[in-house]
Amino acid sequence: MSSYKNTLNLPKTDFPMKAGLIEREPKMLARWEDEGLYEKIQRSRADAPLFVLHDGPPFANGDVHMGTALNKVLKDFIVKSRTMLGFRAPYVPGWDCHGLPIEFKVVKESAGLPPVEIRKRSEAYARKFVDIQKAQFRRLGVLGDWENPYLTLDPGYEADILRAFGRFVENGLVYQSKKPVLWSTGAQTALAEAEVEYAVRTDPAIYVKFLLNGGGALADASMVIWTTTPWTLPANVAIAVDPRAEYVVGDFGGSKYVIARALLEAFCAATGLALTSEAAVVKGEELAGLEARHPFLPRMSRVITAGFVTMETGTGQVHIAPGHGKDDYIAGQQNGLPVLSPVDDHGKLTEDCGVPEWVGKYVFAANKEIVEFLRERGVLLGVSDYTHDYPHCWRSKTPVVFRAVEQFFIRVDDLREPALEAIAETAWHPSWGRNRISGTVESRPDWCISRQRTWGVPLPVFFDAEGTPVLDPAVIAKVADLVGEHGTNLWFDRDDAWWADAVGLPANTTRRNDTLDVWIDSGVSHEAVLRRRPELAFPADVYLEATDQHRGWFQSSLMTSVGLNGCAPYRTVITHGFVVDRDGKKISKSAEYKKPTNAQHFVDQYGADILRLWVSSVQYTDEVPFGEEVFKQVAERYRGFRNVLRILLANLDGFTPGTAGLDGATTIDRWMLSRLQDVIARCRAAYESYDFRAVFEALNQFCTVDISALYVDITKDRLYCDATDSPRCRATQAVMSACFDAIVRLLAPILAFTADEAWGYAGRPGSVHREHFPTPDPGLRSPEVEQQVEDWLKLRAPVYQQAIEPARQAKTIAKSLEASVTLEVPGDQVAGFEAVRAELEEFFIVSELRLVAAEGGVTARLERCGSAGCARCWRYLPSVGADPAHPDLCDRCAGAVAGLPGGL
Repeated sequence: MSSYKNTLNLPKTDFPMKAGLIEREPKMLARWEDEGLYEKIQRSRADAPLFVLHDGPPFANGDVHMGTALNKVLKDFIVKSRTMLGFRAPYVPGWDCHGLPIEFKVVKESAGLPPVEIRKRSEAYARKFVDIQKAQFRRLGVLGDWENPYLTLDPGYEADILRAFGRFVENGLVYQSKKPVLWSTGAQTALAEAEVEYAVRTDPAIYVKFLLNGGGALADASMVIWTTTPWTLPANVAIAVDPRAEYVVGDFGGSKYVIARALLEAFCAATGLALTSEAAVVKGEELAGLEARHPFLPRMSRVITAGFVTMETGTGQVHIAPGHGKDDYIAGQQNGLPVLSPVDDHGKLTEDCGVPEWVGKYVFAANKEIVEFLRERGVLLGVSDYTHDYPHCWRSKTPVVFRAVEQFFIRVDDLREPALEAIAETAWHPSWGRNRISGTVESRPDWCISRQRTWGVPLPVFFDAEGTPVLDPAVIAKVADLVGEHGTNLWFDRDDAWWADAVGLPANTTRRNDTLDVWIDSGVSHEAVLRRRPELAFPADVYLEATDQHRGWFQSSLMTSVGLNGCAPYRTVITHGFVVDRDGKKISKSAEYKKPTNAQHFVDQYGADILRLWVSSVQYTDEVPFGEEVFKQVAERYRGFRNVLRILLANLDGFTPGTAGLDGATTIDRWMLSRLQDVIARCRAAYESYDFRAVFEALNQFCTVDISALYVDITKDRLYCDATDSPRCRATQAVMSACFDAIVRLLAPILAFTADEAWGYAGRPGSVHREHFPTPDPGLRSPEVEQQVEDWLKLRAPVYQQAIEPARQAKTIAKSLEASVTLEVPGDQVAGFEAVRAELEEFFIVSELRLVAAEGGVTARLERCGSAGCARCWRYLPSVGADPAHPDLCDRCAGAVAGLPGGL
């Protein structure tokens, strides 16, 4: 055999089997950047239809964690695939640079800094992490205009934020009011709902009596409230009841209380009291208008009715403190109640609480003292521990309080209906996104847009001598122009007199240092980016973020765009799930998690293409699991793709695409081409519908089964042993060339580095990322051929299971080419199979196949071939020795050897 080895057309390629991604990818990335690949792609699509994916800005703090990596790679899949589908798809990355997390970090490191210094250090901190994250995103293979990203701290962007605010004012959407907002006691600022997370805590649940001033059956009776926030009792001004519910006025061991009948049993169980007699039964509406004495302050609490009173817990009577709750505030406004909020910025009770001993006490720490005080006064009827999910500040991790503070708001009621209409006109993927954001918009209160922070865009509101806010669009426009030229530090650097003169207001005009909610910053990116950048357009084709953004960026963008433009800023919204560990725990920058969560850890260990393949392999609309074991499994899948590319390249050594036709194509070749057209069509459709997992699965099945397990295995005999110019060999190489070309292009958005590497080893010019996806050729699609091979595969199973494998186990044969297989098939099928017997021998990889008519199912039996074995192709054939010049070769191999230059 050794004397014939050099006559074989053995596969050959320099494309390395070992990926070496950790070493190769940075070199390829440097080449892309040196060659200006992104710019070349944009120029090559200059006249193509525009497709805009608008980047939701990640926050500029910390390294890129796995959740952010998932997000960025998904966006890159979209941009790259839309480019290869024939669109001009520019990608302008951005960063959210203001806000509490950065300021909190700066202030924590250096307490007592003046505002100007806090801002300088915050900007430096943000810019540092912009550079860090930028490098990490690029390392992931994400292409974009990295030299010109949008930053919410750039003066031009800040000016656009202020101009948008001015238009809100002009449209009558902004007002000032004192009403309860979510307040972080740890960071001393109002919070947006998206800046709140929930954690379990235990609070005292108490029953407190309020003596009524009623007559008749209600004489000497007490209303009883149930609350888990004893610290809000100093702000109580009313008690709410359900107007339609029945309330029992009864004697409980010598004391008369009013309790909702539906909660009577639960009340007795919780307090240990027992109803001894009923004095009366009244409807809640009959109680409305009565007054009850506050349990420890010299004032009365009015009984009112409210639709939010439920019969789930408590007594059917709700303690109302309009300064400490949304529902309470609304009920208070409807009933003309005062808004009391005796709590300061740090969450400590003030003198207005009415009990000197509690002044300066942190509200949650004061709970225990308040409970004992109520017990001593004889107004506490019951107390127990109540464990519940409670809102916490996402940054300081401290419990949030609802606190009435003078703030500025946007009128959501004016935007709600048009926003819901815009949601209905938007495509949501997955479809449940529509219901999720609709629900949050329907229930959303007015938007508190002012923050008591330093690191942000200043709220451009001036106050006259009486303290009345000056909400003038013309004045705000002047502020925006100055900020556009000098940046927002100007607001903090100059005094009131300078600013009053600069915007043309009276000399006694004042300002405050409140800043705008950062969700305004990122929310108006459709104005500051989509409308400003000439390569982009409004509205965007796609927004893509995690599921929490239905109440975050998706919603802030929607509400601001509806307020400014009357429509949504996007045509399609795609939602992905959170990245979780194998135990289902969410992974984020703020999460306390011991194992590695930074994307760079996995890139350094496995390579960016493994991470990208992981992204393509998951159902990204659900929770996305990750971990070392997951990546090891994905690395195996990657090796499968790489090996197929290498096998195809190796078998194409010396072949020039387009130089051979399909004249010598056999059934298996035509089947392969037909399957390829199906894969191309499915992958294109999957890319178009953002179903990257379908792309992964289609290509994985095609490469590992159709190509590797079947086509390459079946055709290697002809490729190795046929004469190099044989029509059959050339046809097979033409098919493999088509497969390689299509697979590399279809894989390019996912395996960004590997596809470009393989493209180069194939001798193709430029980068694969400048190419278009292949298009399916209907003329090559043949359902008949695919069905024919399906029928062959049904025969292949018994051939191997009944004949070849048992013979190998019995050591009758060592390899399948030693086999002579007799295949019994139904009589009406013999002629059809006999016509393609030679192809079936190749398909089954046996030297001899006999077809016999039989009744019933298909069966196979085996015996060793009686012919001699060819020393070159290892097939056992009658033609071995027919050529006297090569007595140990079959006729095909003898001809191939004779055709070599100089013979053998």
